[in-house]
Amino acid sequence: MNLNGHVTIVTGAGSGIGQGIALRFAEAGASVVVADVNEKQGEQAAAACRGLGAPARFVPTDVSQAADCRRLVAATLEEFGRIDSLINNAGVNFVKPTLAMDEADWDRVLDVDLKGTFLCSRYALAHMVERRKGNIVNIASVHTLATLPEAAPYAAAKGGVEMMTKALAIEFAPYGIRVNAVSPGLTDTQIWADIQAAAEDPEAARQHWFDNIPLGRVQSPREVANVVLFLVSDEASYVTGANLFSDGGMTALLINRARYASKALEGQVKR
Repeated sequence: MNLNGHVTIVTGAGSGIGQGIALRFAEAGASVVVADVNEKQGEQAAAACRGLGAPARFVPTDVSQAADCRRLVAATLEEFGRIDSLINNAGVNFVKPTLAMDEADWDRVLDVDLKGTFLCSRYALAHMVERRKGNIVNIASVHTLATLPEAAPYAAAKGGVEMMTKALAIEFAPYGIRVNAVSPGLTDTQIWADIQAAAEDPEAARQHWFDNIPLGRVQSPREVANVVLFLVSDEASYVTGANLFSDGGMTALLINRARYASKALEGQVKR
């Protein structure tokens, strides 16, 4: 999937999945605009894209602020003349007991994960409509289908991202614009490192997660990026309003692998 001449914006591209997407697009020949609130990480990610031979620019961006999102789109148009795709990846994860949450907790997650996706889309779409061409891919989550306790704001935000994806796909299809989502499962990012570091027994924590993933492992940011690249490419020219899961089968699993294997050995599971 060759993206020579393609111009993309990737938000939250300073680290994790966003950085993986930016690098993968750079490898495919795209010009990449790296957007992130962390200037040091953003500059490093843009430099890494340039190291792959891709034109790249970093634009400091807080996606929860409309002025920043407008400036991001304007800077991209000034530098590259057009926007072929927008990858709304910027987001914050959040786990906290509901009765311990306050309004600021809720606002922080919804402002970045949901409102930020809307704001960046809104300003990029104005340009895409003029061209009657474009792609938006929103990074959602397995929390669009199933969730965990103490994750209400995150689940609400990502559920909102999925439905906004569908609404935008319908509204802008007449303009030749496709809008899709990708829902990653467990991914080898700082969040995964934090989960292991916080566990009393890191090996037991890893095994717990792997037992709940049919493929039995964590995915790399590049694996998520490959799904995003497919959706942006002409190979997905008839795909819009979709939410593709890159989760190793996590959300398809009814019972964890270890428990199933144990019951099967005991003859309790009918095959």
